[in-house]
Amino acid sequence: MAHTLTTPDLAVGVDDVARLLTPDGERIADPDLGRWVADVDHELLRGLYRDMVLVRRIDTEGIALQRQGQVGLWAPCQGQEAVQVGTARALRADDFAFPSYREIGVNFVRGAKPADFVIAWRGEEHSTFNPYDINTATPQIIIGAQTLHAVGYAMGIQRDGADQVAATYFGDGATSQGDVNEAMIFASSFRAPVVFVCSNNQYAISEPVTVQAKYPIAGRAPGFGIPSVRIDGNDVLASLAAMRWAIDHARSGKGPAYIEAVTYRIGPHTTSDDPTRYRSKDEVERWKQRDPIARVEALLRAEGAFDDEFAASVASDADELGAKVREATLTATSREPIGVLDHVYEEPHTGLQEQRREFGAYLAGFEASEEASR
Repeated sequence: MAHTLTTPDLAVGVDDVARLLTPDGERIADPDLGRWVADVDHELLRGLYRDMVLVRRIDTEGIALQRQGQVGLWAPCQGQEAVQVGTARALRADDFAFPSYREIGVNFVRGAKPADFVIAWRGEEHSTFNPYDINTATPQIIIGAQTLHAVGYAMGIQRDGADQVAATYFGDGATSQGDVNEAMIFASSFRAPVVFVCSNNQYAISEPVTVQAKYPIAGRAPGFGIPSVRIDGNDVLASLAAMRWAIDHARSGKGPAYIEAVTYRIGPHTTSDDPTRYRSKDEVERWKQRDPIARVEALLRAEGAFDDEFAASVASDADELGAKVREATLTATSREPIGVLDHVYEEPHTGLQEQRREFGAYLAGFEASEEASR
């Protein structure tokens, strides 16, 4: 079901994409992509809308908490809710997701708890939730490494004779990393049941995607023998449909599939970034007009499926979730610094004991310095 990819210099284009929902909220009839979401009724659409609103609220709280000094860093996802929620909703509970550090929506859909979004960024835990609680790997900081993990897991699925699928999420910047390309080679060679989801949000930190890609990124996948599709990543219906196609392809033994979701990072790369140094306000405003949440609301209103009662219910749910995220942050209990050596190995050994002795002496030095200054 690969989209036609023949025109050069379309790396940041927003029109050469498969789309099922326009920015104005008009549903498009597409006999190819559309058949994968023929079952999507008002109830399912309202569920997708609610998911995206709640994800944005988590993101809003995370940014505020970082600005208030309660978490050390935050990687915003505003503008990318559709691709995250839409693709994650297509996964089965026993499939396994391998996200980057920005997939707040994927983690939410998979069942992450309020504390799971903030504790690691606060520095209280090494890697937040237990991956096997929600069949989702902990957020990966090393750019692109999660693609290798996903392919390895998918190859394990094959050897177990199971029918699960692995899905890995990464940005346009990660496509320049060797890990991503190596993962695609292994996935294709072994016909691994894995889906690659590239969220092309136009910027690899501060470099525009045109610096690293002169052709649409989805066009690279066929070179590895992997079918691909390029979609409007701000269209939750297209995201759901493309992922259903990709999962069906992978689960049926046909090997990996690739999705390039053309979207936009409205906020900074992380809260340590100043995006005004490399992009204009006009550009940001143009993309805000393509807001993924607004277009679903427009469709539901046009079809009489969005009223004040529903809006109030979603707003209430968002307030409740936001309060829980904030509470989880403010009530977090920091371990003693020496605790960083806890649970490193299953059994204690002399090397670890020596490290504990040396680190303990280092920490004691600070205590002695404070006593001397009093």
